[in-house]
Amino acid sequence: MSASAIPRTLPLSGRDRLDLSALDRLLADTLPDYAGALEASRFPGGFSNPTYLLAFARRDGAPGRLVLRKKPAGVLLPSAHQVDREYGILGALAGSGVPVPAPVLIRPDGNPVLGEAFYLMSHVEGRIFTDPTLPGLTSAERGAVFDAMNAALARLHTLDHRALGLAGFERPGPFLARQVERWTRQYRAAQTGEIAAMERLIAWLPRHLPEDGPLVITHGDYKLANLVVHPREPRVAAVLDWELWTIGHPLCDLAFNCLAWHLAEPPSGLLGHDLAALGIPDEAGYVAAYCERVGREPPADWAFYLAFNLFKLAAILQGVYRRALDGTAASPQSLARGALAAQRAELAWQLVS
Repeated sequence: MSASAIPRTLPLSGRDRLDLSALDRLLADTLPDYAGALEASRFPGGFSNPTYLLAFARRDGAPGRLVLRKKPAGVLLPSAHQVDREYGILGALAGSGVPVPAPVLIRPDGNPVLGEAFYLMSHVEGRIFTDPTLPGLTSAERGAVFDAMNAALARLHTLDHRALGLAGFERPGPFLARQVERWTRQYRAAQTGEIAAMERLIAWLPRHLPEDGPLVITHGDYKLANLVVHPREPRVAAVLDWELWTIGHPLCDLAFNCLAWHLAEPPSGLLGHDLAALGIPDEAGYVAAYCERVGREPPADWAFYLAFNLFKLAAILQGVYRRALDGTAASPQSLARGALAAQRAELAWQLVS
């Protein structure tokens, strides 16, 4: 196992602190095997919803672990940080063949425990790779991990969302048009200055919308860093971070997953690496494997889907940057997101101009 892939947590300090006394009372009231000795630490990252590891004792003497996800404090953008949606999709996907943590409990208003909405889910043991070059793995292992990531996404996109009780999340009207409008609004709400490439994309994207086609459950942030890989085997043990899931266009999900092939900066990019030597498929091969799994033709208008996802990512990064300026950001690295927002927008424009 690569040591760099073992999830590590940080001690709580400042804004990270939780009311452990209130959480202790809640767990004692809701978990039959809870025996106290509660400790909490925070997972690094978490630019959107802060995420914590709760460790405690169980009555049988075994260690207990849960993961807590909550809204950040402060004034938030409309429709962002919907932890109740995250919690709901975990329950819907249980037993579907898409591996997810088990939902445990939710407090939609947070009070009187933490103040902000939060939920608890099971802790899934495994590896989380933030670097897509997968340092420490063999060439064969890298290829197998990428294939497992591809297979899990294809499985998600072949589920019948109505049979899973998610028909109520369907929205009328064209999906892609709605998404462009939504992320334009989110960007405008968080805007702190003018990014020329964002203005060009805001004008270009609505004029070049592909047809929607059949809609499926989409993750919205599907990438290697949001997967727990089995501790020893090259398979996906859990898909994490469902904040942006929706009933949407599968190629939006696939294109977001493929952004790593277009990014160079570490640790998120594959651009400039010798993929054959690493055992990692190129983008065309990865897309072809997905299409074979779901039974569709290679996508047309591929550049649109890539550009849209970079546009969405730029809007999200701008929101993180705005929260940093307002003093409500969930991560100390959030101020650096402003420059990244402009970079993502410029790359998107290069792909379609």
